[in-house]
Amino acid sequence: HKRVWDAAEGDNSVTFSLEMTDGELGFPGNKKLQITYTLTEENELKLEYAGTSDKKTILNMTNHAYFNLDGHDAGDIGDHVMTLYADAFTEIVPGAIPTGKLAPVEGTPMDFRVPKKIGAEIDADWEQLTMVGGYDHNWCLNGCDGSLRLVACAENAAGSRTMKVYTDLPGVQFYTANGLSGRAGKGGAKYGRRGAFCLETQYYPDTANEPDFPSAVFGPDREYHTATVFCFE
Repeated sequence: HKRVWDAAEGDNSVTFSLEMTDGELGFPGNKKLQITYTLTEENELKLEYAGTSDKKTILNMTNHAYFNLDGHDAGDIGDHVMTLYADAFTEIVPGAIPTGKLAPVEGTPMDFRVPKKIGAEIDADWEQLTMVGGYDHNWCLNGCDGSLRLVACAENAAGSRTMKVYTDLPGVQFYTANGLSGRAGKGGAKYGRRGAFCLETQYYPDTANEPDFPSAVFGPDREYHTATVFCFE
């Protein structure tokens, strides 16, 4: 996100491309990376990622877009209703690094398997939440078989706008903007703490050091390709 990518426009899409040399940023392999953003007639924003490398390397790209379904200047998203189709999350230690344990969501504030307001338990006196000031964890998504499937659904309090998330990836980082503090936005708006949320589809964090996590190692025998769709209703 701090590099200038080449860009090519399509009829309703744009494709960004980048090449990285062997050893750049400490990662092996000469890599060719690409992401295409497409707007569809079904009110979808589709993200398609692709990558190749001539050596085994780590690839785990994501998108860190912030969403507020009441509008960018509407303030706190605690009344938004969230559903996450995940039975477990990756337990963390201070610094938000996973321990390697997949912890069940059942009986914890992490359980969004049925629709629940984001703010319902976000301030619970529970170590997994207090150490990062809210939600900033990876959920282990159910039913990962390499195909696109519904993994999350967010709705504003009025029920007038819904965002569904589809992906072929095993994880999603649900983040509630705990670290924002009056960042200047468009139209003079101030983007404050919990003024938006993120749903960042991904392989699990620290997967390179956890052999039981889904592998994000790619190379000559395994090309990187994944897709995520944000659908608005």
